[in-house]
Amino acid sequence: MSPKRTRMLLYGQRAAMACVAALLLVAGVWSSWGTAQHVLLAKGREHGTLKIASCGKDTCTGPYVPEDPAAPPRSGVTIDKSVAVRKGAKLAVVVKPGTDEVVRTGTAGALFAWLPLGGALILAGLVIGGGLRLTRVAWVTAAAGGALLVGAFFAL
Repeated sequence: MSPKRTRMLLYGQRAAMACVAALLLVAGVWSSWGTAQHVLLAKGREHGTLKIASCGKDTCTGPYVPEDPAAPPRSGVTIDKSVAVRKGAKLAVVVKPGTDEVVRTGTAGALFAWLPLGGALILAGLVIGGGLRLTRVAWVTAAAGGALLVGAFFAL
């Protein structure tokens, strides 16, 4: 093979790996933003407390008591089930506009919302290190993802 052709193949491989890493990161942000927007941009939304009454396979339900005394309490509010949600627990939540779904607020809610990004960072670190041969960048990327996952584990 000619040196020119070898160089072109190397550039093509690096471009493909960079696209895969970028796709992983975009997918992680996209997947996280659906929940994270309600936690991070919570100003002006309905805040309150949810007491977990029962849990099904994917969701938990319970009565919701709003912080604003003018807002009516709700009885059938749902939250996505996670390992940390137990029957009888009281959680600070924010209501998704136009629904009866709530999302945890605070540090625990923010970290939990960004969990898909943490996994994507770890996978992107593998692609960056293995495909692009940028070991320092790969370690930093994977460490950031790992820190996000461990932080969410301890915050919940």
